[in-house]
Amino acid sequence: MKTPEIGIAIVAPGGCAPDDAAVARGIARLQAQGATVHSYYDPEHTFQRFGGTDAGRLAQLNAAAADPDVQVVLALRGSYGISRILPDIDFDRMAASGKLFVGYSDFTAFHMGLLAKTGRASFAGPMICDDFTRDEPEQFTLDQLWSCLAGPTHEVEGRAAGNPQVELTGTLWGGNLAMLVHLLGTPYFPQVDGGILFLEDVNEHPYRVERMLLQLLHAGVLQRQNAIVLGDFSAYKLSPMDRGYDFDVMLAYVRQRSPVPVLTGLEFGHIRRRVTLPFGGQARLQSDASGFSLQLSDYPTLARP
Repeated sequence: MKTPEIGIAIVAPGGCAPDDAAVARGIARLQAQGATVHSYYDPEHTFQRFGGTDAGRLAQLNAAAADPDVQVVLALRGSYGISRILPDIDFDRMAASGKLFVGYSDFTAFHMGLLAKTGRASFAGPMICDDFTRDEPEQFTLDQLWSCLAGPTHEVEGRAAGNPQVELTGTLWGGNLAMLVHLLGTPYFPQVDGGILFLEDVNEHPYRVERMLLQLLHAGVLQRQNAIVLGDFSAYKLSPMDRGYDFDVMLAYVRQRSPVPVLTGLEFGHIRRRVTLPFGGQARLQSDASGFSLQLSDYPTLARP
């Protein structure tokens, strides 16, 4: 799918790029496909591990939101940093800009704050690093982005054995599990009732995943959802001391304790092949033992000519 002819802003509210040459390659790739790129990230203004000072990263977001030639705001990368500037982000200004904000991982904090403060949907999707900077980008991931942003509906399918049979609807929200738990009890945690909660994480041992899910359960969050859909949980290491306790064992325990259905098989997380999901959109979930589908609607899209 060809990149639409739109204005795309690049912002770095979290970490800085590990390879500046790769960022230039990603920008050139977008431009070659017809996009006009406005980069508010300046490698010379990075600070420690971040894409700029706290004030500088906030200024990038504000400039992108104010740019009349920008329709889509793409995060440079995740890593860490948005938590430091959450109190200073004018989420009303972000929502009123009409921009479509895209990112995942650390950018989950932005999605959460935007929905909590304004009810505005955004997009859990690819970022410049590494989705647009690879020598050979994953075309499925990029096609998912443009298909979802074009709307007005979007469909995602998942394949996994052992899922329960369900047919239900709800507000789609979630993202990185550690970021969700990190924001629990703060003004940036949206109060979603009857939601479909999607989750992923990386480098988290199954016991830590279980512990975070139990925290959401003990806090009453899981009880208010209609379903939980798990994406990719990878890059962790088991040890002999686990004595058979692995992700599957943890999943069986969580399913036993969860008050709502828990599904697996969502192609979302810290992986190359990844779907794009409208955070705050409406979803219809249909599942059987072989897989599931999510029909997504009622979210902001690119303006049609």
